[in-house]
Amino acid sequence: QVQLVESGGGLVQAGGSLRLSCQASGNTLSIYAMAWFRQVTGKEREFVAAVIRSQTGTSYADSVKGRFTVSRDIIRSKSSLQMNSLKSEDTAVYYCAAKLIKTSDWTIWGQGTQVTVSS
Repeated sequence: QVQLVESGGGLVQAGGSLRLSCQASGNTLSIYAMAWFRQVTGKEREFVAAVIRSQTGTSYADSVKGRFTVSRDIIRSKSSLQMNSLKSEDTAVYYCAAKLIKTSDWTIWGQGTQVTVSS
């Protein structure tokens, strides 16, 4: 089994930066990819970014391209999401997710961390 724990959320002013971290534990060798999603109360969870390896194999939602950078440290079993030029519409609960080897879905989820951007 794999467990994920996010950290780094908080309150920031528009234009500021935050860095989220996701620490994986358990059978981390079974992780193929890691991702970040976010959800606003009353709305569906949406994809933000995903990473297989930091230098290759990253993808981003159009809304965060050029502002957010996702990375993965395979040795330390963690992923980070560097968020710059934050906007009020980035306010949400951010979730870390993992896709296991030989699976097609994001089946492992963290508990979420709140990010609030004040305008």
